[in-house]
Amino acid sequence: MSGALASATTAATGMCAHCGDALPRATDSFCCEGCAAASAWIREAGLDDYYRLRDAPAGRVSPELDPAQFDLWDRPEIHAEHVVSRDDNLETTLLTDGMRCAACAWLIDRALHREAGVASVSANAVTGRVRVAWDPARTRLSHVVQRMAALGYAPSLATGTAAEDARRRTRNRDLLRLGIAGLGAMQAMMLAEALYLDFNASMPLATRDFFRWITLLVSTPVVFYAGWPFIFGAWREWRLRRLGMDTLVAGSTLLAWGASVVETVRGGPHVWYDAAVMFVFLLLGARMLEQRARRMASAQVDTLARARPAFALRERADGSVENVPTHALVPGDIIGVSVGAVVPADGVLLADALVEESLLTGESAPVTREAGQLVYAGSSARHQPLRMRVTGTGAATRLSELARLVEHAQAMRPALAVTGERIAHRFVAALLVTAVVVYLGWQWHAPERALEVTLALLVISCPCALALAVPAALATAQGQLSRLGVLTLTDRALDRLAAATDIVFDKTGTLTMGRPSLVRTDLADGVTPARALELAGALEHASGHPLATAFPSPRPCVIASELVRVPGQGIAGRVDGQPLRIGQAPFAANRVDDGAIWLGDGHHALARFEVHDAARPDALAAVESLGALDLTVRMASGDAEGPVDALARALAIASPASRQSPEAKLAMVRALQAGGRVVAMVGDGLNDAPVLGGADVSIAMGRGAPLAQRAADLVLQGDSLVRIPQAIEVARRTRTVIRQNLAWALAYNVIAIPLAAAGLVTPWLAALGMAASSLLVVGNALRLSRPGRVPGVAA
Repeated sequence: MSGALASATTAATGMCAHCGDALPRATDSFCCEGCAAASAWIREAGLDDYYRLRDAPAGRVSPELDPAQFDLWDRPEIHAEHVVSRDDNLETTLLTDGMRCAACAWLIDRALHREAGVASVSANAVTGRVRVAWDPARTRLSHVVQRMAALGYAPSLATGTAAEDARRRTRNRDLLRLGIAGLGAMQAMMLAEALYLDFNASMPLATRDFFRWITLLVSTPVVFYAGWPFIFGAWREWRLRRLGMDTLVAGSTLLAWGASVVETVRGGPHVWYDAAVMFVFLLLGARMLEQRARRMASAQVDTLARARPAFALRERADGSVENVPTHALVPGDIIGVSVGAVVPADGVLLADALVEESLLTGESAPVTREAGQLVYAGSSARHQPLRMRVTGTGAATRLSELARLVEHAQAMRPALAVTGERIAHRFVAALLVTAVVVYLGWQWHAPERALEVTLALLVISCPCALALAVPAALATAQGQLSRLGVLTLTDRALDRLAAATDIVFDKTGTLTMGRPSLVRTDLADGVTPARALELAGALEHASGHPLATAFPSPRPCVIASELVRVPGQGIAGRVDGQPLRIGQAPFAANRVDDGAIWLGDGHHALARFEVHDAARPDALAAVESLGALDLTVRMASGDAEGPVDALARALAIASPASRQSPEAKLAMVRALQAGGRVVAMVGDGLNDAPVLGGADVSIAMGRGAPLAQRAADLVLQGDSLVRIPQAIEVARRTRTVIRQNLAWALAYNVIAIPLAAAGLVTPWLAALGMAASSLLVVGNALRLSRPGRVPGVAA
């Protein structure tokens, strides 16, 4: 299919032929001039195969690409941190969110190679990294990034040349070791095959010894260079006085190589070079596959780093605009964000805007934010530019907080992983004792085979699969949860979430939007509507209560003081010296509770307010999906019986509990736990912190109170409740995969160790079996990176 035909076909579906966004008119092929220009350039450059090869649409191209806005990429401070000199060229690594498939990497590679002065390009669709080297005498970095932006791949800076160089050196060294081990293993196996086929011992001794000496030369770099990570790891384990997998790997490899050298020198009957090199090669392959699983899991940190734009448009005092590095922004600055650009800092909107928060929440659909609402760094402007006042920059942004949470989650060592390591350590100790017993037994029975059998036993029983069974699955699961916008904060989170039988929701701010609106006001004699709202607003806004949004902000001269929050009842304080209370009727006005919010002095009423908080759009779908996962869904709320029952009926939640104080919620959870239930709690407010801490596993809403988040095991970013059943499905799949991996590792060793001890397995075959076991475990864990299916929830 040609590029033109692809454009026409895509346009016929009402989608932009380049980026896939909705078309403004049915007769158009592109959503904007930027995408049209990008598509035209691709066709003119002869790269329209991109449209045939790609798996996903490109990013939207801003129609307002001013070449001057890229000039800051050439500033010395940017080059000092992110650009390195190699030979006569400069080199840097860029990150881009838009690279969604191999075709995108192909397009970037071909397009940048066409730019004059570009020496080399390496684009990786998996990591979203683009490494570019250019001749500074012929071109500038700004020209390169401008071409990427013009194609819809908005570039951002990576984490600095030092980190990138270290990452690249490590990867290249690992690939070199694997390559040397692979070549050595092939050559050693070819020479060993010639020796194995000499069934009648008819090969001349000179030829046999020649083959052995050549194999020695081939295997030595494999053992001591490619296998150095295992040798160094064994030395570190001995220094720490603990036995581990590296001790067994290095010991077996050095034993096979050393015994083979001795047999080569003295002309003995057997050598085992092939087992040593096969062991190293196959183990390196398994280890690199496991590292790939960890890199996939940690890709979310790179995604968060990618969302930090290098520059921002800041308004000067005279109304003009300047392009400044993001780190130069300070709270109070007024900045602009163009269409498709990423918000560089946290701030308050100065006008209504449509914002995409997919990086922060996992939801790709744009949301409307009103003037005065917070917008976070990492969001992007959709359809129209936005203006905002900066409130937080750098490490103080929510984006940085998310990055820290993700890194914390990935650095955790859950109890299951620690237990697995402890079992592996004890297994190694027991295996070494077994190996000594087997060696002595074979010395008595058939001395000529004692070393060979012991070596096969050590190799085939290496607990690689056991050591990888849990960490590989947990690392992959963490990455999948991060992509869903669910962050784990404790080491027990996944295990307990998978075991949950009941899930209890708070109402306000959890099942509802948390944006209550005032629908009715009743006043006492002598109280004006304006005064009632002002007094109520002063108490609510000063306390930071979620209901504050239902009341207008008070004038600066109206000050609330001596505030006391009474959990489950309301707020007491003084406004302009007058003692007031707001909350439930018995607390605020000594009246019978009718579900409304009352303002009074504790004895007499001043006003009565009715508020309404709409349910979240996906609350019903989330509840239905949780029911399909066999969880019992419950609701416990501090609100009155009427609103709670109405919401419960709408969401098909049986037996909701209303007027629940924090202590009552905790008692409810404790009662369920006493009955053998495993309870998950979902909440967002300060009042939810005790029950979040008391539940078996707890989930805090990402926009909720910080105290609630600190008490939780998981934090749900964004407003989508369907992420909860998706997270539970991931947790359950993770539990299944871990059990499968542990069962396989156990069954493998139960079968393999007796066979090896009986002398029925050769050392090279033992190496093959051990590596196959490890690869199976890691491959099984990688299945978690594929999205699962939750009834009622779109993938």
